[in-house]
Amino acid sequence: MTTPIVSVRNLSVTFVGSGRSVPAVRGVDFDLYPGEILGVVGESGSGKSVTALSMVGLLPETAEVSGSVTVAGTEVIGAPEETIRKMRGRDIGIVFQDPMTTLNPVQNVGTQVTEGLFVHDLAPRSEATKRATELLREVQIPDPQARIHQYPHQFSGGMRQRAVIAMAISTRPRVIIADEPTTALDVTVQAQVLSVLKNVQEDTGATVILITHDLGVIAEMADRVIVMYAGRVVERGSVEDIFARPQHPYTVGLMSSLPRLDMDLERLVPIPGQPPSADNLPTGCPFNPRCSIGRDREICSSEEPPLIEIGEGRETACHFPDEVLGLAAQLLEMRAADTS
Repeated sequence: MTTPIVSVRNLSVTFVGSGRSVPAVRGVDFDLYPGEILGVVGESGSGKSVTALSMVGLLPETAEVSGSVTVAGTEVIGAPEETIRKMRGRDIGIVFQDPMTTLNPVQNVGTQVTEGLFVHDLAPRSEATKRATELLREVQIPDPQARIHQYPHQFSGGMRQRAVIAMAISTRPRVIIADEPTTALDVTVQAQVLSVLKNVQEDTGATVILITHDLGVIAEMADRVIVMYAGRVVERGSVEDIFARPQHPYTVGLMSSLPRLDMDLERLVPIPGQPPSADNLPTGCPFNPRCSIGRDREICSSEEPPLIEIGEGRETACHFPDEVLGLAAQLLEMRAADTS
């Protein structure tokens, strides 16, 4: 069996301050294999970004991190800062949500996309112009020879995000973390950026962690999916299994509220209520107050379900996964009726 390039075991992150502790990530486990795209989906506050930031040592000092994260065999949790700094950018590239907070407004784009090469001694500075031009061309920015001398404010939103992708891939990292890379972009530009990211992944062979709240992006890009809620993984599986046979009510709820051009918008069924606050989780299953299956069942209000294996490569954290299949079947029938 292929050895995972990233292995996360029992990862927990708690923010401590103001006299209270807030558990943002609770016992997350997953493996990431070479060349695959792992989609991580969930509402805001589910722990997606905190999980990713813990992998590269970018959490604030108020974060207490436990568990294990290994990247290419190197343990990240508890490692010296120098070890993490060498790994960050060289072994793991990062594409953040907002390119304007990633890019330095007083440096030209060419200088920024090649900085990682020189920091990690992967290329001589005499090749800066050549390498910057090549990188911008690789992410499909027009007229790259002129663009490398321009500044971020002279780029459109989509071009800025592509420049950030160029920065992330400049060192040819083995892992790319893309944290909500298309959230601030309009639909047309989103498609362009996702196409660039997919092409870059195929050309470089990098492994990608794609964090998003958009199931449509997951369906288009990912090989495997992790669904997170209230700081933990509640379902995981291949993208085909998750979309065809979801077995957690939260996943079904996300799919029910996903609009499509060929469906009646009156059929959208939003998930009732709001995600729980991390410092005030309900007793039992955190999704129980919003769940149509377990709301009136004692076990759901008293015991948090463990993440259990329900098939090869399939896991869910639900006391009644078979009943969820019934909900999913109703959803698929409803969507089929909308397209007929």
